[in-house]
Amino acid sequence: MTNPDAAWYNEIDPFAANWLRELMKAGQIATGHVEEAPIENIISESIGQGVDRRHFFAGIGGWDYALKLAGWPDDRPVWTGSCPCQPFSASGKAEAGRDSRHLWPAWFRLIRERHPDTIFGEQVESAIGHGWLDLVFSDMEAE
Repeated sequence: MTNPDAAWYNEIDPFAANWLRELMKAGQIATGHVEEAPIENIISESIGQGVDRRHFFAGIGGWDYALKLAGWPDDRPVWTGSCPCQPFSASGKAEAGRDSRHLWPAWFRLIRERHPDTIFGEQVESAIGHGWLDLVFSDMEAE
């Protein structure tokens, strides 16, 4: 039997998680499982077994919707993520790596363990001034 789910979503905000489920019902994003556990608690073996799209910090499904608009095939593996911006932006305290919401290290741990073929991510521009992009580049290059 094939897995009816095309995607796996990780979102800790209950409102956003429910919104994802409603978008799935409406056919706006790929059907799948919404994992509401904090990314720090996720073990790599539990990440969307049998699905090709894995969305971290899923919010309201923007990455899956963008992939759909771009013509990305449902069966082409991809990981997406939009790490919280508050550690680097005016909407937070700009404490960068000292902020508990700096979750790149948690996401990178899963990336390092699973070695996805394709990863898309984004972050606010101000993160560059805090060394976020340098950290992502050095982690990925080392891997």
